[in-house]
Amino acid sequence: MAEVILHIYDVTNSDSEKTNNTIVQINKIFKDGIGLGGIFHSAVQVYGEDEWSFGFCEEGSGVFNCPYGRNPMYTYRESIVLGKTDLTNSKVNQILRELSREWPGDCYDLLSKNCNHFCDEFCDRLGVPNLPGWVNRFANAGDTAVEIAGNTAYRLRQAKTEIVTASKVAYQFLAGIASNTAAAVATDSPSSSSKGGTTTTIPSFQQPAWFKNLVAAGAKPSASSTALDNGDDDIAHNLSADIPR
Repeated sequence: MAEVILHIYDVTNSDSEKTNNTIVQINKIFKDGIGLGGIFHSAVQVYGEDEWSFGFCEEGSGVFNCPYGRNPMYTYRESIVLGKTDLTNSKVNQILRELSREWPGDCYDLLSKNCNHFCDEFCDRLGVPNLPGWVNRFANAGDTAVEIAGNTAYRLRQAKTEIVTASKVAYQFLAGIASNTAAAVATDSPSSSSKGGTTTTIPSFQQPAWFKNLVAAGAKPSASSTALDNGDDDIAHNLSADIPR
């Protein structure tokens, strides 16, 4: 068995000292002050003196290692013992080789595939608890916001399609009634019959004004309605230009 340790850093790799100081202050307020979270880098140590993490690179694997607590890109904050793994050293090395293939550097994404997501995956395979929620809470919140925006766009597209379909069905229904009524009127048109030398006029059926207005209001869906059928993507684009998709 081997102890699994999570090492956590404040993300201070900006070229701007002002930005780095701001991030440190944010972390102090939101993590140290109210326990919500912050902007952190994490790495996992198991068997040996190195910690393992993940980051962006244009080619090759994004998985890398360095002496624990000494990543020069960030400011060290603290360590947390997550538990102990029953896996052997050779099995852990095998897992790291697999992760190196599965996590290329160019697939790094700040919200959905960052260093904290990698550490969660590594911990899963080691059989120890995942990272505390506050470590990656800001990224998870951002990812959830993107997902909600995507779901909203889908629901708007679905509702638009249903409205257009309903209008077409209503038009066909009203047009059918109008057609049947016209046929009935032709059949029942005024005629004369003679009985006992007396001429009798049969009155014709007259469409009431409200019915004529109803049919007129159900005019055939315009070209703009048809365009809506083919413009599903417009809703997503009109939501917000700032929402990443």
